Amino acid sequence: MKVDQLNINPLAGGPNRPWTPPHDLLKNLGAAAPEFAELRRDLHRHPELGLAELRTSQRVADSLSAWGYDVYCGLATTGVVATLRRGSGDKRLGLRADMDALPIQEASGRQWTSVHDGVMHACGHDGHTAILLAAARHLAEDSEFSGTLHLIFQPAEEYPGGAKLMVEQGLFDKFPCDAVFAMHNMPGIEQGRLVFREGPAMASSDDVTITLHGLGGHAASPHRTSDPIVAAAAIVMALQTIVSRNMDPQQAAIVTVGAVHAGSANNVIPEVARLELSVRALDPGVRDLLEQRIHAVVQGQAASFGVRAVVDYRRDYPVLVNSQQETEFARGVGAELFGEDGIERQGPAITGSEDFAVMLQHRPGSYVLIGNGAGDGHCMLHNADYDFNDEILAVGAAFWVRLTERFLSS
Repeated sequence: MKVDQLNINPLAGGPNRPWTPPHDLLKNLGAAAPEFAELRRDLHRHPELGLAELRTSQRVADSLSAWGYDVYCGLATTGVVATLRRGSGDKRLGLRADMDALPIQEASGRQWTSVHDGVMHACGHDGHTAILLAAARHLAEDSEFSGTLHLIFQPAEEYPGGAKLMVEQGLFDKFPCDAVFAMHNMPGIEQGRLVFREGPAMASSDDVTITLHGLGGHAASPHRTSDPIVAAAAIVMALQTIVSRNMDPQQAAIVTVGAVHAGSANNVIPEVARLELSVRALDPGVRDLLEQRIHAVVQGQAASFGVRAVVDYRRDYPVLVNSQQETEFARGVGAELFGEDGIERQGPAITGSEDFAVMLQHRPGSYVLIGNGAGDGHCMLHNADYDFNDEILAVGAAFWVRLTERFLSS
């Protein structure tokens, strides 16, 4: 598809508010938006799962190298970090975008639909990469700052957690940062609106597998068995009391049993049943209590039914906590660009999870949401019909450019 065929209006307002009069920065990035929309759609056509983003990372690295960045490849297998130094300033800034796709069969039917069966960009990481690349070119060619800028293109945000891998492999040792920032699109928020939140902003995410070992037998003689299915059913119900009776009602806590596996015939009591859980919290102390209570409830229920329980509790992403100073700084940049009507200073916390939380455990920073559009036609993330809204490319890129200029001011 040719660039001039793309229907991009980067200066369009959201459905419920007029757009702020455009700045020269937004005008300039708006003029480049069709080119980066085409790049975004190319990435969308060729999605790659975590730690397999070979084509994506190569395209990112080639572009950044052509624009004069020092490019380092290989952290967390397919990660890319690009550095641009200007002036004599000693401050160091990190901006992060994620690159990986999801194991979902796309159903959007758009011209840029994924060419890979069972893999699609259903979370907008193609858009996040394109936004940061658009900002990167502008910063290299038409921007003034004094200091060091590190652009972090991270693999495997969805699985198995590329942020942790990059940090463990020396991200902040090789590329020191005084602060790090990231951005994610969010359907349901007005197009281009920026939402900030200091403090806990996204939930921790833990995966739990409960395996119940009983004594199988004939369905006609249940008294001769120890039925793991009955125990599993009791455990599913008992787990719900953890949130309702052990947690402060003013604290967010989620225990979801998302899968139950047991048996293969209606006249056979199986030996084994298995439950798969997703556990989330917005406070580290609540997270610890959830783990303690899940172990206790599962073992107590299993013992009462004469079965043996094995709990595999895997802590994945921690609570994402935005630091106060960096969040307030980002708010100021957003208000400068788009006015108070174009931002939300303290949005609600989200019980979804994000592995940028790991980077924020090591460096201060903030995670910003950008509205992907509200109303009909803007389905939620991780949906087979989802698509990133290219009309927010210039808005996101303008925010990154101005944030860099303000953070690395001389």
